[in-house]
Amino acid sequence: MNLKNLAILASTVSLFAACHKKPEQSSATGWNYNDSKMGGFQVSKEKEQRTGPGLVFVQGGTFTMGATQEDVMRDWNNVPRRVTVNSFYIDQTEVANIHYREYLYWLNNVFDADEYKPVRDAALPDTLCWRSELAYNEPMVEYYFRHPSYNYYPVVGVTWKQAHDFCLWRSDRVNEKALIDRGYVNANSVKNLTGLGQENFNTKAYLMGEFQATPDKRARSKSNPLKNPNGTPRTQVTFEDGILLPNYRLPTEAEWEYAALGYINQNPLPGKNDKNRGEELIANKQVYSWSNNVNGLRDTRHGSWQGTFMANFKRGAGDNMGVAGGLNDNAVYTAPVNSFFPNGFGLYNMSGNVSEWVGDVYRPMTGQDADDVAPYRGNKFETVDYGKEGKAERDSLGRIKMRNVTDSESIRRRNYQKGDVINYLDGDSSITGITYGYGKTTLISNKSRVIKGGSWNDRAYWLSPGARRFLEEDQSNSTVGFRCAMDRVGSPAGNGRQTGINYKQRRQNTRKQ
Repeated sequence: MNLKNLAILASTVSLFAACHKKPEQSSATGWNYNDSKMGGFQVSKEKEQRTGPGLVFVQGGTFTMGATQEDVMRDWNNVPRRVTVNSFYIDQTEVANIHYREYLYWLNNVFDADEYKPVRDAALPDTLCWRSELAYNEPMVEYYFRHPSYNYYPVVGVTWKQAHDFCLWRSDRVNEKALIDRGYVNANSVKNLTGLGQENFNTKAYLMGEFQATPDKRARSKSNPLKNPNGTPRTQVTFEDGILLPNYRLPTEAEWEYAALGYINQNPLPGKNDKNRGEELIANKQVYSWSNNVNGLRDTRHGSWQGTFMANFKRGAGDNMGVAGGLNDNAVYTAPVNSFFPNGFGLYNMSGNVSEWVGDVYRPMTGQDADDVAPYRGNKFETVDYGKEGKAERDSLGRIKMRNVTDSESIRRRNYQKGDVINYLDGDSSITGITYGYGKTTLISNKSRVIKGGSWNDRAYWLSPGARRFLEEDQSNSTVGFRCAMDRVGSPAGNGRQTGINYKQRRQNTRKQ
């Protein structure tokens, strides 16, 4: 047999083997998965979570959260404490004006009826946030949000509620496109956005069968990997199929602070293939997000960058930009979202440019009270509102109606006993009669949300990731923007890596029975 015939034979054998690949079996029952002859139970071939648009993967770990320098404000609201953050995704940059204008464009098209005017108006950023009684800032009021020169500058004048709603909108648009790309939603459905109103795509409504999508012909073809129990193509996607992503959301304070420090590139013994597992930097007293070492220096192959500005901030009273011919940060107000040097995770402007909303409700001592893993204050548990008829419904915006979990539903649980736990362990109790007294003795309330990172108008102290302030969730400022995050599902080590440590099996002296 010549080499040509041998190659043809080998190819044929390989093709035959591929076509007759042994189906995956259940280790619990022995039944085949994805086999219509054995019930048709489907197991997704999507083994890893893909990275959503604009996001960067942040491998979680333990770190010292809180103050890394003297508390010059004497707030003592960021007492250092060691915590662990699960892996997650976060935007590489702050959300820019052009991204938020894209959101407004969609709202104006989909909710164009007069009855939705309050919805459209509620999403508008407050451009008047630039005004000051003793400054000429009218050009920023008029031009900053809409002029193309500022397309990729961070959006400001956005409340916490508006940032939260942007995250919800972004989740649905990303998941809708994922279904369109694979043919499970017809691409023509997005050509006629005008006037859709309640009938717009919503991920939760789609998964619960309350949004009926028109599939593309690809979903009806035999090449569709999703099958019904009888082996025919399945056009309705479930979350178990691994195609849809978790929701975009605001990062927690712990996630934001961990991502800002960017410790991942500071392993003192760098190596490959995790050979230096266990080299930790939890005691690192890094002050700013751009640091490569505890002294805050950035070194290049050609020498130190010491002396150049690594962030957009206010050097001192009256000095927001430096002197003509020798500008220090080249920005009197904000700068483009991809300006300055990224940190260890590749994230831009985690120190300076604009402070950023995070998900947490502010309390001075939450850092000492919250859990060791994934600390967060702000939980107000919800569940689907099935109504009197026991059926899920959509609200006027096309989202599934939700309701608050009641205390009576929680009373017999061991892990929590109330639905609203925003005030849990914060000293504010109606039972003891001790309250924060918002507007009388304090400005802290259940609407106070944490802001992080420092801004173009802040001194260097506020640029430290451990520094924290707060603002009411329905207020906005010319110094406050935001970026989105997303949950990581599966292995916290990242795609292609397994959870836990797997050791090679030893040969055991076992006797066959």
